[in-house]
Amino acid sequence: MNTPSRRVLVSGGSGDLGGAICRELARLGHAVVVHAHAGRERAEALAAAIRADGGQAEVAVFDVADSGATRAALAALLEAGPIDALVHNAGVHDDAPLAGMSDAQWHRVIDVSLHGFFHLVQPLLLPMGRRRWGRIVAISSVAGVLGNRGQVNYAAAKSALHGAVKSLAREMGSRGLTANAVAPGIIAAGMAQDQFGAEQIRQMVPAGRAGTPQEVAALVVFLCSEAAGYINGQVIGINGGMG
Repeated sequence: MNTPSRRVLVSGGSGDLGGAICRELARLGHAVVVHAHAGRERAEALAAAIRADGGQAEVAVFDVADSGATRAALAALLEAGPIDALVHNAGVHDDAPLAGMSDAQWHRVIDVSLHGFFHLVQPLLLPMGRRRWGRIVAISSVAGVLGNRGQVNYAAAKSALHGAVKSLAREMGSRGLTANAVAPGIIAAGMAQDQFGAEQIRQMVPAGRAGTPQEVAALVVFLCSEAAGYINGQVIGINGGMG
């Protein structure tokens, strides 16, 4: 993002991709709220590293799937100052063929990715609207675009985010808010590092390699910027040509 400095909440900020997003935001001078649920220690370490490099970072720990906990946490954050942008990166995998998928597996993935989006975004909309500036970026997946075997729950949650940002853009665009989704493909981070071999990646990805968290972070941070104000309601793939 370009100046002026903004305060940005990154859900799932303690993971590989979320951490890259937080670092890039901080590098450009923005105040970062690193969200975590189970990964509190990792979030604290990331925030400390950002501050050691001269950046601004704080940590917020709550479960985005819990509406009450999320509203309480956001209220406390808003008391300290406005949140100008939200990057909803929190998400989980719980894979199984749909024929053998349990109710718990279905709901766990939907609760974090989709219900978490609502729990985070809804309380922030009116404050952003009053300031007539805001950025919402939802981290989706190529699975939400193309589908994937064994990930009906995950693909459903991510593709639902596409409809959400498209509709939100129509609702709030006149108030200076943008809402977009970024759909990464195979990224050299988290579970993907162990899930796909080099030859398999060459067969699946026209670019012949996995993407990096830093490449995704650069796109996300641009969508949070002043310069991206006319990009709204879009689902942008970053997948090396997978589709």
